[in-house]
Amino acid sequence: MTSQANNLSRRRLLYAMGALGAGTAAAAMTSGVAEAATGTGAPAAGLSMPSAGPGAVVPMRLHVPERMLHDLRRRLETTRWPAQELVDDWSQGAPLWRVKRLVDHWQRHYDWRRVEALLNGFGQYRTVIDGVGIHLLHARSPHRDAMPIMLTHGWPGSILEFRKVIRRLTHPTEFGGSPRDAFHVVTPSLPGFGFSDQPDELGWGRVRTAKAWAKIMPRLGYDHYLSQGGDWGAAVNVQLGVLRPKGLLGIHLNFPQIVPPHLDMNHLTPEEQVAMSQLNAQQQNEIGYQLEMMTRPQTVSYSLADSPVGQAAWIYEKFGVWTDSDRNPESVLTMDEMLDDITLYWLTNTAESAARFYWENSDITMNAVKIDVPMGVTLFPKEFYTPPRAWAEKAFSNLVYWNKAARGGHFAAFEQPKIFAEEVRRFGRLFR
Repeated sequence: MTSQANNLSRRRLLYAMGALGAGTAAAAMTSGVAEAATGTGAPAAGLSMPSAGPGAVVPMRLHVPERMLHDLRRRLETTRWPAQELVDDWSQGAPLWRVKRLVDHWQRHYDWRRVEALLNGFGQYRTVIDGVGIHLLHARSPHRDAMPIMLTHGWPGSILEFRKVIRRLTHPTEFGGSPRDAFHVVTPSLPGFGFSDQPDELGWGRVRTAKAWAKIMPRLGYDHYLSQGGDWGAAVNVQLGVLRPKGLLGIHLNFPQIVPPHLDMNHLTPEEQVAMSQLNAQQQNEIGYQLEMMTRPQTVSYSLADSPVGQAAWIYEKFGVWTDSDRNPESVLTMDEMLDDITLYWLTNTAESAARFYWENSDITMNAVKIDVPMGVTLFPKEFYTPPRAWAEKAFSNLVYWNKAARGGHFAAFEQPKIFAEEVRRFGRLFR
């Protein structure tokens, strides 16, 4: 291949790879059509959300109407299944027998009320920023000098990705840690995801989201904080780093998008060759979902919004391919854990608004963005790619932490909560 062809291939690659998925006293929620007194966005369909005045953060207690769970079970019972794939691997998508097993568990054994208790126990809140209601978990540590930190999820994840790390961070002594490693943890749901509003106007991409995120921690009373993210959470955090809002001490990423914009494809180091080979493999085999959501989010969402099995397979396939599990996601995540995330998308009917986040960010690439705030990176071995440290040093003028984890994939906090929490602690110690 000629040099010109190499450069063209790389531009296509960077464009296509840019968005790789990339206990409180609260008022009880009521059933009925979703409605909020403030904000221009639409809350999750079928659910009522507590209203919040300008600048207010109001508690929220989740209880999904039973009729919505009944409707889910009814739809599962009348599933029309597709023909079986003609291969014995995941190359044509999620294997039929695996999806049938997952759905059978969903029908017979799954308990959504357990998830409600979990989320309500963390402490759920809503606040309106720039006209859109934002849902968040806010779990405070009992330790006096805890460091505030904001954790941001991606797709097809949610705040539930952090379910097993929140208490490890807020209560480190329960896990053999020191009170000096404690955090106050805030985990917002991206606009159009979970119990955040679905924006009803254009423009809610990573930049506008970062501007909204810059208001969250001060609104909760924190004058300094750290921020962390992977997948879309990493993209939002990069923009937060560009903004450099007052109080932001540093950012930690587990999916760094740091390919040098002027990389010489004819003179790659061995580490660079590995990283680019990984990205090329991802481009060839794994980006169909991304191109569909980046270009036609509305079209793909008709099936996802109407069929719970379709929604389940759409997400489960990513758990199968993107986890450090050798295509056996049940070895690192339980079926209940995966279904918790899937059911959250289903009950909130956010397939389209989450997919639209890709459309809003269709200009993103894997190219590095220059950032001057203190940055930390943890590479998990089964992430889409493992870039060399030299790329991070070029992008981040103040790279204060870099480490390679022993295990884990794209859903780092979900798959390996112990390792993820320890990485966050190590990064956090640099700011105490």
